[in-house]
Amino acid sequence: MARLIFVTGTSSTVAEGSGTWVGISVLRDAIVALGHEVEIIARPPNVSRLGFNIRIRKTLQSLNADAVVGFDLDGVFAPRGLRHIAAIKGVLADEARHERGINRIMLAIEALLERRHVRRADRVITSSNYSAGQIVKFYGIDRDKIAVVPEPIDLDAWQRALSEAPREEGPPRILTVAHLYPRKGVDTLLRAFANISTNATLRIVGAGPERNRLEHLARTLDLTDRVNFLGHLPFAALVDEYRNATIFALPTEQEGFGIVFLEAMASSLPVVAARAGAVPEVVADVVTALLVDPGDEPALANALERLLRDPALRAKLGIAGRERVMRFAAPQVAKQFLAAIGSADW
Repeated sequence: MARLIFVTGTSSTVAEGSGTWVGISVLRDAIVALGHEVEIIARPPNVSRLGFNIRIRKTLQSLNADAVVGFDLDGVFAPRGLRHIAAIKGVLADEARHERGINRIMLAIEALLERRHVRRADRVITSSNYSAGQIVKFYGIDRDKIAVVPEPIDLDAWQRALSEAPREEGPPRILTVAHLYPRKGVDTLLRAFANISTNATLRIVGAGPERNRLEHLARTLDLTDRVNFLGHLPFAALVDEYRNATIFALPTEQEGFGIVFLEAMASSLPVVAARAGAVPEVVADVVTALLVDPGDEPALANALERLLRDPALRAKLGIAGRERVMRFAAPQVAKQFLAAIGSADW
């Protein structure tokens, strides 16, 4: 039995921590189910991320563990002598290029710590080949040091929740779920949606710094009667949205993985997205999704219109997505993760 310490400064609330906490907690539960022990050391409220990392250095030194797994920049100051794994969910230096203002500055600063983290670690794990390439590009480490292990999804939990979610009547729904940053391309989605002639509604789940600007854009495009900004939703309400959606759409321009695409495929939804970042690794163009070039509003509108008018194609992509998502099932990913961090050596 292995004993692992997970270190994360990401908030345990999805509203603040995006999908990172979900991925960490699902992975933890799957590893525990395989008979191992995992302790999570998370940043307390009202403690800065830098302060958290400085504070836990002595704590980590006193713990008896087979490996310390630090997510993103967290664990950057882990003491020497511990088996140290840097698990990079999203390459901060890459994300910073797609942001602006204070968010860009903060990500750039954090990227310096993440760079130090991966250079000090014994092993680096990331969730896509795209992210592995960005780590090499921005942080200057050898590709051989990096293992790719995808994000997990708890398919049993999703299947149970979807079976209990009620079906609602009404016009077709296009659903997007994202933390509302510029790089997520929700503004592109709004402009494409404005050019759709088929009667449909767009439902946007998520919060973030772009919300006010996006709501203003929806008013400018005269979409207020057809677009719903739902904010952050608890799990049951989120499942209801997936259950009642017709299409999942997220034309993100930068994505290290995209857990929401797993959620959409688990819900048997056809996906419309941009051919960017790791998205083509997660979904399969023409098989489970229709992919367009990033920022191409006419192509995005055409893809949405095509699916809205073709229920047979929607069903075909949805069924293929439900089959594809099985490769990301948590027990299978947990075994890959343990192999990647060298558990056979313990």
